[in-house]
Parts: sequence; C-alpha cells; structure tokens
Amino acid sequence: MATGNRTLTRAKSVKYDEFYTRLSEVELELAHYTRDENLGGTPAGNQFAGKVVYCNCDDPDSSNFFRYFAMNFEYLGLAGLIATHFYADEATYKIELTSNADAEYAISAYESALPLTENRLVTPLEGNGDFRNPESILLLKRADIVVTNPPFSLFREYLAQLFEYDKKFLIIGNTNAITYKETFALIKAGKLWTGKRSSSKEMLFDVTAEYADWLVANKKHGDAYKIVDGTVCFRLKSGCWFTNLVVDKRADMPIPFQTREEGLAKGLYPTYNNYDAIEVSRVVEIPADYDGVMGVPITFLEKWIPDSPYEIVQFRHGSDGRDLKFTREGIVRTPYFRVLIRNRHPGGMIK
Repeated sequence: MATGNRTLTRAKSVKYDEFYTRLSEVELELAHYTRDENLGGTPAGNQFAGKVVYCNCDDPDSSNFFRYFAMNFEYLGLAGLIATHFYADEATYKIELTSNADAEYAISAYESALPLTENRLVTPLEGNGDFRNPESILLLKRADIVVTNPPFSLFREYLAQLFEYDKKFLIIGNTNAITYKETFALIKAGKLWTGKRSSSKEMLFDVTAEYADWLVANKKHGDAYKIVDGTVCFRLKSGCWFTNLVVDKRADMPIPFQTREEGLAKGLYPTYNNYDAIEVSRVVEIPADYDGVMGVPITFLEKWIPDSPYEIVQFRHGSDGRDLKFTREGIVRTPYFRVLIRNRHPGGMIK
C-alpha cells in the first residue's frame, strides 16, 4: 500500500491506509496461481506466464509485491512488471521491468539500497501516483494482471476501476469488504471471489515507525498489533485476498454428512421468519439433500468459487429488506451476516 513520509498526524486525521504487506504473505498466496495442481496450485497452472503485472498504490523501493515479482521474473515467465510509487503531496515515479536482466538489476539495486536517482529503471511521473490519475490509468491499460494492496478506505472505487478496465487481479482487502453491496453484487454474479487464504484468519502488516509507536502507546497487543521478531506489526483481524484468477478450492468445501431430516432431529435448520429459507449455523452442517434456499455464515465464501455446487442467491436480508431472523425457544434471533445459497445438485453426501 502507499508509502512515503506521511506523518502520524495525517494518519490519525484520515483513515490510515499505509500498511505494508509482508513477503511471506505474498509468497503463500501467489503459490496458488503460479503452480499447477500437482504442486498445490490450480488447474490453470502458472497464470502469470507472458503477462504484464502492475503493482500500483505502492512503493517499489520497499514493496514486497514488486520484490516478489522481480525475484521471480524469469521463473514466472513475465512479459513485464510495472510498479508506481504513491506520494500524496508531490510528483513521484514508476519503475518498469521488461526483461530478466532488468529484474536482476532491480533486485541488486534493492539489496544495495541504490538511490532512486541513480536507478536506470526509474522514470518520473507527472502526478503523485494515485491510481485514479490519467497516467496511472494508462499504465493500468497496458497491464494484464494487477497485484497489490489498495487503500482499504478506497476499496470500492479501486475495485470498480479494475472491472471498468477489464483486468485480472489479486488484491488484499478487509474481509468486511464482502459486505459492501458493490462487492457482494460482483460475488453473486460470479465475477469475484476470495483467494485461497482463509478470510477468517488475522493478517499482519508492517507499518511505519511512527505508526508502530502509536500502536504500542494506544492499542492493545494481540488485538491491534503483534510483535514479530522484534517488529511491531499491525493486526487486521480478518483480511483476505480478492481475485478473479483461477484458484483451486475443490478440497475446501465440506462434503455434507447429513440430510435435512437428520439435522431436524438434532434441532437444526429453523426457518427464517422473513424469508423462505432455513438457517444453517455452521458451514459443515449444510444438509446434503435440501433443494431450497439456506442461510449460511459469511465464512462460506472463503470456500466458494463460481463453479462450486452452490448458487449464491442473496445476502443478509429477508423479503422485508431487514436482517434475517428466526425464532428458537420463543426468542427471535438475528444471526450475524448470512449468505443465502442454494445447492444446484442436492443429494451427494458422505457417511
């Protein structure tokens, strides 16, 4: 995400968006898009071969996205790598690699802390590198795949731009972004899904020294931040990757182990008061044989891709436009954000 010498004062006056994705996080997720299924990847294998990758909203001088793709330029068979630096208050630069020789030079410059003014791959930009600037959009148009960590506060606008220019992408976002109406509409339409990483796990980011000091002084360890190998890391309770690249989740979706009748005998599957559907409180309890609509926890989406057996019907609200409700033991209950789904092929189950 964007970097520079923006001050803590500014960070507190606006939504803080300056989180640096750790290299281990980048490597773990990218492995699922750069290998074939025999190596733990996807049926599509290396989806980056022959592609131009664009890392915007970033600082190529310290970005682990840029570093990952530069280090693996030849291995992935990239056609190019473009990264733009964002600095809110002044004109900045881009760096562009078109060959493995460029990649080796970039890594050497990175490791030797070569000043940017002496880096032959650096080109000045007229603007500040904002992804909405015309020159940034021209770079976006040249790219095939965008991989980055965009500003969470501008997530809707950033995602809309990717679709406007018909780009493949793999980007990080707050899991809560799933609940945005714009995001969920894309998921329902089968145009967007989450990446391989579990969306319910915490995600750690490096931060500026100033923000690290502020976290330690004002927030609770283990909640807002963690210290890893002596480094203060911002802790996002539930972050995830969003993508429209092929990702293999065939083994992620639980195989139903009981019928609706068996679940009813255990007191499961109450019907909603305000929608013709049943409540399924745990994803593993999805009944095998039910052909109607079911409300499941939002964590279902971390296991879902468009060609899974389940169709996405609706999100969260009942027919009255309000949160789904059901009654149990005389008490009206409102479960936390439910996704309404339907099994396209009810019947398959294991014992």
